[in-house]
Amino acid sequence: MQNFELNAEPRSNVGKGASRRLRRTGKVPGVVYGTEKEPVSIQMDHDDLVHHLENEAFYSHILTLKLGTEVQEVVLRDLQRHPYKPKLMHIDLQRISASEKITMRVPIHIINASICPGVKDEKGIVNSLMSQLEVICLPRNLPEYIEIDIAALHVGQSFHLSDVKLPEGVELELLVSGGDADQAICSVQPPQAEEVEKPAQAAVAATATAPAADSGKTGG
Repeated sequence: MQNFELNAEPRSNVGKGASRRLRRTGKVPGVVYGTEKEPVSIQMDHDDLVHHLENEAFYSHILTLKLGTEVQEVVLRDLQRHPYKPKLMHIDLQRISASEKITMRVPIHIINASICPGVKDEKGIVNSLMSQLEVICLPRNLPEYIEIDIAALHVGQSFHLSDVKLPEGVELELLVSGGDADQAICSVQPPQAEEVEKPAQAAVAATATAPAADSGKTGG
């Protein structure tokens, strides 16, 4: 499992004006909170944070935060981006405790799509309905991702929440909260090429057999 280390500095100047000035220096304002400690306003290097965010695993990992002389474990809770510029605006980090369960979103990895009968033999198309699953677990059990093995799916079949094989100590938040176990995560749909082609052929045939329109009036 990868290890992500973040370096941060405490900041005393808060507010919109202070945050704007901070961003102009290449920093990202943020806050770290949780575990019954007081929230701390922090600042981090923008480019270093962008580099970490390029890795999908960063979003669902336990992160090591170095804040001055203190080292603590945190998770990413919120990230604000500029609406149209490639710029980070604010980051929220939450401290965690090894003995307390956390709720985190982890990415879904669909495997064996190319060899499932619905794709390989029946020329179907995999339709992904979810990209993430919310899990509940202790920090040490947090998975980097959840594998969805669809090797057995045929056209018209779906992979449901109840089909997910979870690592030990991990629960799905949707099921814990009483959600529908039959909710589909992905499915294999029939090939669409023929469905598109038939209406097109019908339109061509109708045009070929349609009577020619009169180009002038008959005399009378």
